[in-house]
Amino acid sequence: MALIYQAVHRRASSLLCRLHSTYVRKMRYLNELRENDNLCRQAQTSGTFYLFHNLSPFLRKVGMEYLVPQLSAAETKRILEKFKETEQWIEKSVLIGCSDEHVPYFALDLGALEKSVIESELEGSFTDLRKALFVVDEKDSPLLASAQALLRWHESHQYCSKTGQPTHRNVAGSKRVCHASGIIYYPQMSSVVIVLVSDGSRCLLVRQPSFPAGMFSALSGFCDVGETLEETVRREVAEEVGLEAQSFRYSASQHWPFPSSCLMVAGHVLVRAEHAQVNMNSLELEAARWFDLEEVVQGLKRGPKTSKQEDGSILPWFPPKQAIAHRLIQEWVKQQTS
Repeated sequence: MALIYQAVHRRASSLLCRLHSTYVRKMRYLNELRENDNLCRQAQTSGTFYLFHNLSPFLRKVGMEYLVPQLSAAETKRILEKFKETEQWIEKSVLIGCSDEHVPYFALDLGALEKSVIESELEGSFTDLRKALFVVDEKDSPLLASAQALLRWHESHQYCSKTGQPTHRNVAGSKRVCHASGIIYYPQMSSVVIVLVSDGSRCLLVRQPSFPAGMFSALSGFCDVGETLEETVRREVAEEVGLEAQSFRYSASQHWPFPSSCLMVAGHVLVRAEHAQVNMNSLELEAARWFDLEEVVQGLKRGPKTSKQEDGSILPWFPPKQAIAHRLIQEWVKQQTS
């Protein structure tokens, strides 16, 4: 009898914890906003707004820091009124999250309005997202990336792929519907692997032509249809640097909005030291080379501003801590020094 009582008590306690969990309540509330247009429309009157202009987020520099302003609904309406726009603009926003206190977050792109007027009024500037991710606080990066990805998705999915008819979004912006065919479209992400290749004592870092000058990063590539993650890792390592992956160890994942919306699945790859001669695919990469521990440690201390030398040469530097490639490099250093 005592055992039955204990089991019932544990189950009841577990259920009570779930019901009172801040995270559970938050997720339930967000789901309600996505599914209930009236509730979401009401939330837009009390929520906070992140502004974009042609997919570039609005930032404000305060001292040496770059902040991501959250505008109240009243402030957002005040800006729109300067352009003699109606409140219908607010409904063009998309839901991107909420606080633990259930204050909803929306993203709104004002690309059709005069950028300089908005920047002057709010004392800040719209900044390319790639640059923004280098300077904003780590907690703001995922929100900006998710917001841009969702705004971009709506921009490129305004017509049904089957009927060619316009699709219509719900208030939260979590889906689009073609009324002619009944097809419901949801935002989707492409799967990408990003791996740090090591031969045991060195790690392999690469440069793509699109990278900022001097920056090296981990090797990455899109998953092909029908591939497992392990198959993608083995293929990408072989294609891009001519090496054969012997093992793959998962590390973490991250949403990444470039070139559109991607799920970056990160891990570590080991290759045999005796077969570590790099044969780079110059169609994909600009450079690929091995780095020893000391070079990596020094590279982590540099940034784009400190990498340029007096003679004009540029020392290698690595992605900022907001990028999952940075995490992989840090993990490799920790493994080497433990």
